[in-house]
Amino acid sequence: MDSLAQAAVMTLGLVTAGGYLLGSIPFGLIATRLGGAGDIREVGSGNIGATNVLRTGRKDLAALTLIGDSGKGALAVLLAGLLTNWTPLAIALAAGAAFTGHLFPVWLKFRGGKGVATFYGTLLAAAWPVGLLAAVTWLAMAALFRISSLAALTAVALAPLFSLATEQPHPVTVLCVFMAVLVFIRHRDNIGRLIKGQEPRIGKKPPAPPEPSA
Repeated sequence: MDSLAQAAVMTLGLVTAGGYLLGSIPFGLIATRLGGAGDIREVGSGNIGATNVLRTGRKDLAALTLIGDSGKGALAVLLAGLLTNWTPLAIALAAGAAFTGHLFPVWLKFRGGKGVATFYGTLLAAAWPVGLLAAVTWLAMAALFRISSLAALTAVALAPLFSLATEQPHPVTVLCVFMAVLVFIRHRDNIGRLIKGQEPRIGKKPPAPPEPSA
């Protein structure tokens, strides 16, 4: 292997490792601890994402988590772009690594979030037309059915088709498929509730458990 090939391999390894470490930053946990809301892993579903942070009643912390989780994915892509002159393979590797880092963060024994915010952050930075179409899909589905998980699953499922329709580089389409598969796996409980018609709607709290009889 010549020096140029070695340098290329090292650069790809660097953007992949850097993307994973950026993606592993648990903004939900950091925000709730610094904001005095305790350990988010002990709240609601135990997930470190913005949706569960919102269950603390702190919209500000949920917003910070959303910005952090999406921003870290975008930053990984932007840094990879600057280092490699926007080579599609490097962009896809950095984005996929950041997304994987969020789902399986090394700092939290590989127990992370469900990846929706990081999905949008990486995709908007890697291929903004695809990210924009996915975001519009989420908004449309959320407005129509008022179910956040259904909107997210629909958007990620259509992302590979959006990538093909907008003629993105092959690595970007593979990235979309990769992230979609992992999002569906991480949402398996939500999918079960959707099938049963038990998934809560946006803006509605789950029903309170019945009080014991006297």
